[in-house]
Amino acid sequence: MFDKEPWQSELVPLSEDVFRLIRDLIREYCGMFFDDASRFLLERRLSRRVRTNHLEDFRDYYRLLLYDRKREEELEAIIDVLTVNETYFFREQNQLRAFSEEILPVLKNTCRNKKIRIWSAGCSTGEEPYTIAMLILEYGNFAGWDIEILGSDINQRVLTSARRGVYRKNSFRTTDNYFIEKYFTEENALFTISDKVKQAVSFCYLNLLDPFKVKFISRMDIVFCRNVLIYFDCEARKKVINDFHDRLLDGGYLLLGHAESLASISTSFDLVHL
Repeated sequence: MFDKEPWQSELVPLSEDVFRLIRDLIREYCGMFFDDASRFLLERRLSRRVRTNHLEDFRDYYRLLLYDRKREEELEAIIDVLTVNETYFFREQNQLRAFSEEILPVLKNTCRNKKIRIWSAGCSTGEEPYTIAMLILEYGNFAGWDIEILGSDINQRVLTSARRGVYRKNSFRTTDNYFIEKYFTEENALFTISDKVKQAVSFCYLNLLDPFKVKFISRMDIVFCRNVLIYFDCEARKKVINDFHDRLLDGGYLLLGHAESLASISTSFDLVHL
């Protein structure tokens, strides 16, 4: 008989009924939905959280998530272990080209108050909002303009990383050397973003399903929400998209991931081919 792998010996059994309780609680908290086929995934990824909290089983863990004073902290930890924070600079370059060559010129001609507000929702470790800042610095010619770029995420760990602005080489898989040399300083295989770019972006913790906090977001000219909706069920997607619509100024733009669509979710937006 073969010995178990280390990760197998640490697993805490997750019964079907408790899986559904925890699954529904996560869904209510942040909109992420896991179907029945995901039970082993949750068992594998959350067993360490059960052990870390010195609990016997997942039923005790569920009670912690319901009643414990640190439930909010634990729910944030769950988000951290369940989400894949796959991102890099200049991701989806065709869309970024449309942003810099089509959308920015339109805003420059129509924003009479010389203010532009951009929101990167689900910004992860910051590559997206910093990319936006570099494009504006490079192509916008917005000297004297009041430009705000906000990055938000539900994961405190990735926000801490975003604020540091230090990256490894895998964050630059599609980045032209020109941008790396101009906007980053390399030391010991780590790349630190320049203060000029960092100062253009602010970050905040935000659960997109928290209607009270979302309403405190300023009205925006552009919302980037790319490869975030894939984690949500249909109901959560509708709610988030409706909130984006409420937060956008008239004529504002919503940019989704290349594989995402508003079909069956919202009719409040007009599709623009750029």
